[in-house]
Amino acid sequence: MAETFTARIWALGDDIDTDIVIPTEYLALKTVQDMTPYAFSPLRPELAAQIQPGDVIVAGKNFGCGSSREQAPEVIKALGVKAVIAGSFARIFYRNAINNGLLLIECPALCTDVQDGDEITVEVGKSITVGGRTYPIGALPENLLDIINAGGLVKAMRKRNGLD
Repeated sequence: MAETFTARIWALGDDIDTDIVIPTEYLALKTVQDMTPYAFSPLRPELAAQIQPGDVIVAGKNFGCGSSREQAPEVIKALGVKAVIAGSFARIFYRNAINNGLLLIECPALCTDVQDGDEITVEVGKSITVGGRTYPIGALPENLLDIINAGGLVKAMRKRNGLD
């Protein structure tokens, strides 16, 4: 993963739960790729079709609350989302996302200052710039960055153990 990237924003609100990310009725589909057209459908039915690889989701507090379904971060990653930036994340979602290689960044001040289509520049572990404003962000621990850069926990462990 590049240390600095620029992307288009999709802005969501507070308390985006896993039932919004991928509704229960679509969990029976055969693959995560089959689920992607239904991502965020209870909130914005058109959103999954509009997200392009490399885009970023910016949300408010408590992103990923609700059920601990692993398919939620998997679907977001399958859509090609580069990162989710939120005011805060539900703990189980946070770990599931890291384990699946999805970059998460906490930045509470950002969520009220952006809208769909804004361009964002992220310098991982340092800052976010959007609309001429810069927001400092904390650095992720090296072990979590290793997992994200490898594409997920399984891939990171395979690499660490010389299996890839």
